[in-house]
Amino acid sequence: MKLRVLGCSGGIGGDLRTTSLLVDHDVLVDAGTGVGDLSISELTRIDHVFVTHSHMDHVTSIPFMVDTVGWMRDHPITVHAAAQTIEILRQHLFNWKLWPDFTQIPDAAHPMLRYSAVSLGGAVTLGGRRFTPLPANHVVPAVGYHLDSGTASLVFTGDTTTNDALWPAVNRIENLRYLIIETAFSNRERELAIASKHLCPGMLAEELARLARSPEIFVTHLKPGEMEQIMQEVRESCARYRPQMLYNDQVFEF
Repeated sequence: MKLRVLGCSGGIGGDLRTTSLLVDHDVLVDAGTGVGDLSISELTRIDHVFVTHSHMDHVTSIPFMVDTVGWMRDHPITVHAAAQTIEILRQHLFNWKLWPDFTQIPDAAHPMLRYSAVSLGGAVTLGGRRFTPLPANHVVPAVGYHLDSGTASLVFTGDTTTNDALWPAVNRIENLRYLIIETAFSNRERELAIASKHLCPGMLAEELARLARSPEIFVTHLKPGEMEQIMQEVRESCARYRPQMLYNDQVFEF
């Protein structure tokens, strides 16, 4: 598997893009603003979107992508998400008020978009690649994802705060090579991180202490304007884990 980071910021501005990861040529994990940097040809090749949760910075490009290339395709784009997340998208995004319901366009028998519900631990296999939802702890229903090529694995936590259920699942992954985990706020904003169900560097250190594997660790979803401060605090709090900042256009092969 080859994963390319299209966006990994907690906001926009300049070269910042919100969360979106391109797997090979045909799968997205989340669809933030980074998807907009793909060419139309690249967009037409995307068949699947695995959504961690319903917040706009993770789903904002789905409507534009379907609207742009849906009519060029001979089969619908499949959005994989937890049932609660699918219901939020149905009610609050693809509802004919904010955006058309592409599960009904051009008609229900031939839609441009379809949903497929996922559940924790239930792997979706696409061409030998396994995408397995993992527990997340956020202010809306959320999951992370375990991506397994058969040779090695990558875990993406999505947006989450302290998460007791995550680490037993991660520690069972024998071929874990990469861990991408969020840290949205600095330590001085710990109370805000707790209230919004994100992590700060001190909380990240507490979480990583539960990790029994030795993957390369990358930090994502940093708040714009505070990235250097957050990463300095991450390096100080988590030095033993040698964490690195995730950045746009970074490529992982596993």
